[in-house]
Amino acid sequence: MALPTYASTGQRVWHYSFRVLCGFIFFFLIAPIMVVIPLSFNSQDFFTFTKEMLSFDPAGYSLKHYRDFFGNPDWQDALWNSVKIAPAATLLSVSLGTLAAIGLSQPHVPFRRAIMATLISPMIVPLIISAAGMYFFYSRMGLAGTYWGVVLAHAALGIPFVIITVTATLVGFDRSLTRAAASMGADPVTTFFRVQMPLILPGVISGALFAFITSFDEVVVVIFVGSAKQQTLPWQMFTGLREQISPTILAVATILVAISILLLATVEMLRRRSEKLRGMSPT
Repeated sequence: MALPTYASTGQRVWHYSFRVLCGFIFFFLIAPIMVVIPLSFNSQDFFTFTKEMLSFDPAGYSLKHYRDFFGNPDWQDALWNSVKIAPAATLLSVSLGTLAAIGLSQPHVPFRRAIMATLISPMIVPLIISAAGMYFFYSRMGLAGTYWGVVLAHAALGIPFVIITVTATLVGFDRSLTRAAASMGADPVTTFFRVQMPLILPGVISGALFAFITSFDEVVVVIFVGSAKQQTLPWQMFTGLREQISPTILAVATILVAISILLLATVEMLRRRSEKLRGMSPT
């Protein structure tokens, strides 16, 4: 946003100082990621930049760590576990979170603020506490060390994101549409899928993407609840850092960063579409 011509000297100083401050914060957040990406193409088994890399010598760059990731059975088993667990947890999070958001959006629901606070508490409580609690609870239920135990744990972490995004979408929802559908003989299920769901779909998909990212990148809970058979990609990365320092971890990290950027870009597109549907101008 450009400054108006009549802006005072103080306003101009604040305007440009604020931009510089935002630039420093952005650099502080992005710099660690920008360091990891070029290191993943290192031709040597080092975690530092070699002389060849700093001089932009092609001999200093290689795809060997990516080949190791796609050719190593341990990494591929971990990837397959993540691919199995994350979509199942996402589906469960979307189903339960969407229903919870729709129910809590009704003004006649008693104690809905307290219920909302309870449902989104996994976002607030330190993850190590949630992981320990899940371990003791799932052990009693016989779910510790099983795929379904990890799926349920990741779903519990993803539900708050779905609730928040769907609730935000429901703020501009015209409830007279559902009443009109009911007056024409549509049952609640038909009204939901034919009238309500198309309008809140951007929020549902956004919540699903956040839930998927949460499950795909999560490591603490799966260490507590899972077993060696459920070793996911982040768990394999953590093990690699602890037991063997392999630059393949950098290649995996770069792939995860690319996936996260793609998903977040999709979330932003859906946010803009949701604002247009509600008659708002995206900023």
